[in-house]
Amino acid sequence: MSRLDNRPNTAVLVIDMQHAVVDGAHRRDAVVGNIDAVVTKARAAGVPVIWVRHHDEGIIRGSDGWHIVPELTPTDAEPIVDKSYNDAFDDTQLEDVLAGLGVGSMFITGAQTDACVRSTLHGALVRGYDTILVEDAHTTEDMTQWGAPPPDQVIAHTNLYWQFQSAPGRRAGTVSAADVAF
Repeated sequence: MSRLDNRPNTAVLVIDMQHAVVDGAHRRDAVVGNIDAVVTKARAAGVPVIWVRHHDEGIIRGSDGWHIVPELTPTDAEPIVDKSYNDAFDDTQLEDVLAGLGVGSMFITGAQTDACVRSTLHGALVRGYDTILVEDAHTTEDMTQWGAPPPDQVIAHTNLYWQFQSAPGRRAGTVSAADVAF
């Protein structure tokens, strides 16, 4: 269980599923479908879904690219946390939202695998959260022109190392969207 006292609840975190981030992403439609399946399960189980939305000089608030893709629509009751750094905890209200919901563990989904997803995974674990990566519900764009491995390898490597991640008193690991259970 989580190292956070009096935080027995679980949440789903959906990171940066915005047009500017995922329109050209690897296996975009399959990942969107898997995230939608996890969100649907969470809603049916009364598990909070928290949306994270990025903005910076390349993704301007209110622009077309800033909006969450239409296949994934937050409800009015679901918090949206705006961020401008890779780790969704840095300089945001995410911790306050999670504390208010009594959340001590989370399932992580979204984009980009090699930036905001990884940063938030590590940020959550070091802050005391049980942190499970939904292995088929995160994606990234092709960054090979800058020396990165192809997207499928970035995703596979992230799943591999997070599967074996650990920290004192906390759970980490991976699960497929089909196997997410609340």
